[in-house]
Amino acid sequence: PQKDAPVSKEEQRRRFLRRIELPEKNWKFSASDVRERRYWDDYQRAYSEMLSHTSTESAPWYVLPADHKWFTRLCTAAVIAQTLIDIDPHYPAPDPAARQELEQARHELEAEAPTG
Repeated sequence: PQKDAPVSKEEQRRRFLRRIELPEKNWKFSASDVRERRYWDDYQRAYSEMLSHTSTESAPWYVLPADHKWFTRLCTAAVIAQTLIDIDPHYPAPDPAARQELEQARHELEAEAPTG
């Protein structure tokens, strides 16, 4: 089994127990989740295989540790921030027709007398 699963089997067990023990989390619980835990190793193998076949340089998967939600969120924010830096996004430039519309609208609005 993959040793770096995002959520460890033990953490998943703790989360399921909290869902059972805390009334406000009961809605999250599904008995099928417990049944599916029996196939943990199979899921980890399938997960690892899927990542190896679908992650590419232009569309990578990021496996983030998820036993501590605060840390997962920090890692997620870091990946997003770095990706935005790397792709250096810009607003699209309007085409000539759209630019002309903008200029016409500007002239019309600037020609109006201020109302207050």
